[in-house]
Amino acid sequence: MKIGFLWKAEGSGGGGCPALYDAPGGYVVQGKALDAATRAQLRQLAEDEDAIFVPADVLDRLKDRA
Repeated sequence: MKIGFLWKAEGSGGGGCPALYDAPGGYVVQGKALDAATRAQLRQLAEDEDAIFVPADVLDRLKDRA
């Protein structure tokens, strides 16, 4: 799958992220891995799935693309 960088969190510095990428049919989100206690709260997490934390400002800008 080919992805294209869209933007990263406004407050991230240097090469740090979270970031959002455009992908065929959707988006790829890059962010901080969840700690075990937070991850344990996820429902029906499949073997091939994972979850990350992303600040709201990374995703909020999607509404401007509509």
